[in-house]
Amino acid sequence: MAHYRASESKREQFRRYLEKSGVLDTITSVLVALYEETEKPNNALDFIKLHLGAAGPEPADAEALRMELADLQQKCNLLMEENKELRNRVRCC
Repeated sequence: MAHYRASESKREQFRRYLEKSGVLDTITSVLVALYEETEKPNNALDFIKLHLGAAGPEPADAEALRMELADLQQKCNLLMEENKELRNRVRCC
């Protein structure tokens, strides 16, 4: 009997923790949005992930972002070198 009450207490503490942190409200709102969808998605888990923000970018988008990042890093390096050269010129004259 004591074991039952101890686990019940832990369960209640965990429920309060989820409630205080907003997890229950967020999950409830996502599930309500899924319920209210007139045309239910084929994959409910993908719907939930998307609405929780866990889906992440599509692979094609991620690759485009990687390429843009590499391009911008290269431009930044060139500008840093140019800045360094210009500072040296100013110091000399």
